[in-house]
Amino acid sequence: MFQIFQNVSVDWLRYRKVFILISVAIMLGGLASALIRDRTEGGTEAFNLGIDFKGGTVVTADFKQRPSAEDIRDRLRGAGVSDTIIQPITDKPGQVMIRLPKLEADENVSAEETQVIVGRKKVAEALSTFGVQVEVKQEFPAEGNAFKIIGTDAVGAVAGEALRNQAVAVTLLALVGILLYIAFRFEWTYGAAAVISVFHDVLVTLGFFSIFQFEINLTVIAALLTLVGFSVNDTIVVFDRIRENLRMHRRSTLYAVTNDSINQTLSRTIITNGLVFLSVLAMVLFGGDVLRSFSVALLIGIIFGTYSSIAIASPIMVWWQQRLESGKAQATPAAGTRSGGGGAQKRPAAGTRNEKASAAAR
Repeated sequence: MFQIFQNVSVDWLRYRKVFILISVAIMLGGLASALIRDRTEGGTEAFNLGIDFKGGTVVTADFKQRPSAEDIRDRLRGAGVSDTIIQPITDKPGQVMIRLPKLEADENVSAEETQVIVGRKKVAEALSTFGVQVEVKQEFPAEGNAFKIIGTDAVGAVAGEALRNQAVAVTLLALVGILLYIAFRFEWTYGAAAVISVFHDVLVTLGFFSIFQFEINLTVIAALLTLVGFSVNDTIVVFDRIRENLRMHRRSTLYAVTNDSINQTLSRTIITNGLVFLSVLAMVLFGGDVLRSFSVALLIGIIFGTYSSIAIASPIMVWWQQRLESGKAQATPAAGTRSGGGGAQKRPAAGTRNEKASAAAR
């Protein structure tokens, strides 16, 4: 296999406390941002939820010559409407669906009627810069561009909330499945460390979204689900190398084997994750507003997913495994002690196992 780094000998576990402190600080920063924003009157919400979760208005327009999605978004922004989703209808070349965020309700009409009336008015005002508005049943004029508003609907947040709950449930079930699989293939301490690192990646990503108020929509939920599989895959590669090295180097400690395994898989990690990082970075820079939240979530998740497989999952697994080995070592003398006529005597075999377990723990 192609290797970028040859004979790497970095003691990664030596800096495990620093790595964990960095992760805890980032997660606490995200939690503090969410709590402060949520409890501050007149401030922003904990997370910048998009139309999928908060509801809004869907306006369907038909153009004689349909402008680009970016041009429509710019005209809407000029009319005072931001955070819009522009979705061209593929089977109808001139039509486009425009999703607007939830608008302020008027005291004289119901909230749903306000969404329809104000949303339609705002869209008509913005699209009038492209050409003349004509009625639905009228034909487009022979010269110049024109548009029709052929449908306006108010959309509630119920569907988005149901999808969010389903996404959370699916994520938790996936984590349980990951825990069981890794526990079966390795040991349950490996599975627990992998699941903790996945939670770490998701919480860090959500923390950044709260701090910088990036919009959270259904595409972000899809990105988080993608990160679960991405992070676990990278962690399993390291764990699998640890298992192989433990079989080949039975006299080495788990601490040394884990460091060697991380160093041996470092080139694979840099090549694989680096290529994914460059692809996602291109989406962030050139993907436009439609893909911005999705690509930003992936970018943050890939960075910290790679980081967690080295700095979170492996140290937690080593610490947990050493605690278990230490407990077994302390319990072995008690199990190997028996009463005799002159007092308690130890079995030689038990003492030997105790020494081996203590050496492994160290």
